[in-house]
Amino acid sequence: MVRTPLTSEERERGERLGLLLRQARGERTMVEIAAEAGISAETLRKIETGRAPTPAFFTVAALTSVLGLSLDDLHATCTPCDQREPMAAGPV
Repeated sequence: MVRTPLTSEERERGERLGLLLRQARGERTMVEIAAEAGISAETLRKIETGRAPTPAFFTVAALTSVLGLSLDDLHATCTPCDQREPMAAGPV
């Protein structure tokens, strides 16, 4: 299988995601967070360093849950302002 090259925007988004996760992890170890999220420490290391800039949704969801982040905040941080679409309003 041939993987298409990432765009510069995808790489930048991956770097922002990694920075956000490192900041949210604080003093906790990668091993601790990875174990709580049900992923390998190597996977978390790749995400945090930007070597895995497009992780699976469920991996990101597990990490945000363990780190106390919301997916909305993650979206706001990792998506450039000019590319954000307004979130659809749910039922009232």
